[in-house]
Amino acid sequence: MSWIAVCDVSQVQEEFPFSAKVDDAEIGIFLVEDQYYALEDVCPHAYALLSQGFVEDGKVECPLHEAVFDIKTGKCLREPGGRDLKTYQTRIHDNRIEISLIEE
Repeated sequence: MSWIAVCDVSQVQEEFPFSAKVDDAEIGIFLVEDQYYALEDVCPHAYALLSQGFVEDGKVECPLHEAVFDIKTGKCLREPGGRDLKTYQTRIHDNRIEISLIEE
């Protein structure tokens, strides 16, 4: 499996996710209960970065149309999300968050 360094762990806070462009994918890095999660950062309903949305209780709300997604699973919990989000494996290596672009 190929791992790609995305950001430093200090760049991600529970209320303030990190947004990264990896190859052609826009990925949001989220912190929930001391675990890091990587998921598709663009809302499938309309272009909006979820990392700029409202984060609370392991969920992120799209800043445009209030679709809600589970950060751990990518599951769409409230429409108009349209579909579940792609999620990616994460790991910490030398204080850096790395992701695998192979979808979980």
